[in-house]
Amino acid sequence: MLHIVNKSPESAVALQSCLRVAQDGHAVLLIEDAVYAATPPVAARCDLAAALQRLKVYVLLPDLEARGIAARRIPGVEPVDYGGFVDLAAGHSTCQSWL
Repeated sequence: MLHIVNKSPESAVALQSCLRVAQDGHAVLLIEDAVYAATPPVAARCDLAAALQRLKVYVLLPDLEARGIAARRIPGVEPVDYGGFVDLAAGHSTCQSWL
């Protein structure tokens, strides 16, 4: 399953809820303001590093770049472009958007 999160963990609980219910082997894609979770201070607060031990985590690179934080991405979070986003969605039998 691919979980797609678009809200910053600083303003919504979508990412925390997603990480709580995502099962081992699932993938998480951070888009829009959720990309802030891929930076060290926010990742620590939402426990993203621990989630990387059991989940594959991706981040939409154009959204990181638009916010000027691409260079601050934590290790283990894989950047993807729009084509990669489509490949992820097509490569998973189900997608869950966390709003």
